[in-house]
Amino acid sequence: MKKWIVSILVILLFCGIRFLDPWFLDMVRLKAMDQHQRNQETNIIDNVVTIEINNQTIKKRGQWPWDRETLGNEIIKLYQAGASLVVVPILFASEDRGGKDTFFADVLKQTPTIIGQIPSTDKSDTGVTRGVATVGQPWEPWLYRYPGVVGPISELAKNANGVGVMVISPEADGVVRRMPLVINVNGEIYPSISIEVLRMAAGDISYQMKTGIAGVEKLRIPKYKMIDTDANGNIWLDFQWRTKTYPLHEKLPDLTNKIVILSMTASGLESPVATPVGVIQSHDLIGASLATMMTGRNITRPYWTDLAELLVSGVGALVLTLTVLTMAWYFGAVLLPIFLAGSFYGSAYLFTEYSYLVDWSYPVLTMFVVWAIAAFLRFMEEYKQKMEIKKQFAGYASPTVVRLLQENPALIKDGMKKEISICFSDLRGFTPLGESFGDDVKGLTEIMNGYMDAITQPILDSDGMVIKYIGDASMHIHNAPIDDDDHPRSAVKTGLQMLSAVEKFNDKIVSEGRPPVGMGAGINTGLGYLGEMGSTKRHSYDVLGDAVSTAARIESKCKEYGCLLLVGESTYDKTKDDFFYLKVDELAVKGKSVGIRIYTVLSEMDWMMKNTNWGFAESQHIKMHEYYRNQQFDHAIRLCNDLSVEFDGRMRNYYTMWIERCEFMKTQPLDTDWNGVFIATTK
Repeated sequence: MKKWIVSILVILLFCGIRFLDPWFLDMVRLKAMDQHQRNQETNIIDNVVTIEINNQTIKKRGQWPWDRETLGNEIIKLYQAGASLVVVPILFASEDRGGKDTFFADVLKQTPTIIGQIPSTDKSDTGVTRGVATVGQPWEPWLYRYPGVVGPISELAKNANGVGVMVISPEADGVVRRMPLVINVNGEIYPSISIEVLRMAAGDISYQMKTGIAGVEKLRIPKYKMIDTDANGNIWLDFQWRTKTYPLHEKLPDLTNKIVILSMTASGLESPVATPVGVIQSHDLIGASLATMMTGRNITRPYWTDLAELLVSGVGALVLTLTVLTMAWYFGAVLLPIFLAGSFYGSAYLFTEYSYLVDWSYPVLTMFVVWAIAAFLRFMEEYKQKMEIKKQFAGYASPTVVRLLQENPALIKDGMKKEISICFSDLRGFTPLGESFGDDVKGLTEIMNGYMDAITQPILDSDGMVIKYIGDASMHIHNAPIDDDDHPRSAVKTGLQMLSAVEKFNDKIVSEGRPPVGMGAGINTGLGYLGEMGSTKRHSYDVLGDAVSTAARIESKCKEYGCLLLVGESTYDKTKDDFFYLKVDELAVKGKSVGIRIYTVLSEMDWMMKNTNWGFAESQHIKMHEYYRNQQFDHAIRLCNDLSVEFDGRMRNYYTMWIERCEFMKTQPLDTDWNGVFIATTK
């Protein structure tokens, strides 16, 4: 029995480690998959050629850098030899010392030559970008971000038909396996030099990018197939491809219809790059990326590979364990090399035939270790049994209960769609609070943590779930993951409790000589899409949906209306008997074409009935809105002045804002069928 427990626990341990997929496993996996790249036969891509400036070229043509007239003439020679497009992966960030920029600019203008630019840590941006058609989800969070791009001097930038970013993105081990096709610089998409070459070769003016929830999915240039990318807009490079290389100083070959990469291989001019197939020159990365895209062999790591690797590891190890523990141990020794070879060659087959990157190393490691442990346990059991018979030993002690190494996370992988109530809150008055601390960042941090503790406790007490903190703002939901049939009421009640918590928090900080703060909160009820969202490397429980966006926009209106807690129409309809509401407005929030009613809640209904006399004031409030809707703005203003002292003065700022709006609407030409909906121009 003990050998079974130990063996199964070992299997679970390895499967658990693979399920968690720590960073070191990713490194091992990448290095294992590198073997497939090294096992490929080297092929020459027909339509891409490298013309190199080597040591002999420098010796014959003069010391580098050449003046730009000389370089321009060399480019002209390449076109005269038949080149369809020339790639010059050089940054021309400064003017030519010989004053030949005008000549070089003219060469660029008259030819489809592509020059380089580089990402920069400097926010100043002199780079050149190009229009991109984007489809799907927002792309900004996914692309590699850079503060700026150092581009060619303006004269060259204006005349160049193609300019691409020269960017290399090595993995944590320093090996380049992927190359970004696009990057994000200050909210703009910049193409890499590789995708720019492809665009120019296709004779297109732009390209398309498709983004999903999990990041970038595809790029497309009409002439070519869809280019599969990872979430960050990278392609896996296929290193089987090489370009024919010729020295510039010798007679040029026939370059008819060839894309020519002008490379600098002379000593000290170009840095070598580590790749799965060894150290190569950086220009070879351009050739590999072009070949990868032009051949249509998109190397990918599909979504199912993690599960497949886990299953192979677990099932293979289980079969080996059953064989070793139920049969003679050497039967397992026969199966082991078969399973190990199957894992490796199966992974190699998927790579060769389908361009899938599937890890073989972790299944091999798991099966070998589990087999070794099972065989050792079987051997030790048999050895002990023989010794116990020899020593007339009665038996083994029972195995102790072993605590599980890892609990099942029970995360919602597939997500769910359900009705929820969403609340966004935001701190008011941070600036004066921050100024009161001066340079005491630690003190301010402690105060802000205290504020977040104060508003979070009511959420937890009501079984709500905090989704995220965004600076001094927060977002939480009700009815997920714990079911709450009365979630709209829970959300509103929690909102009131959060306001009360802020009041108590203010009592504390005011006593310490700090200025008080406020909070604005917006609540909405509707369908949301919930689940674990993000990449395979970084994810979190989150919620998406139109109701979420509406809640955020409702919260943003708190300051404008001078209200502390606003709720949407859907929440109001479900809780109007539980709380004392006042209609705030009927507006179309930014991004919406249909008007919605929003309300402010002042108290729970039973508290209002017992402690206040707001009934008449409420009727006047309703009448004020009727006057407004009927374009009787002077009457509405009169009631606003009367109401400003009602409701314990809580709505004074609201009525002041409403008076200003009425005065403004008096100056506007309105149709007779105007319905009173206010069109918001800001979020």
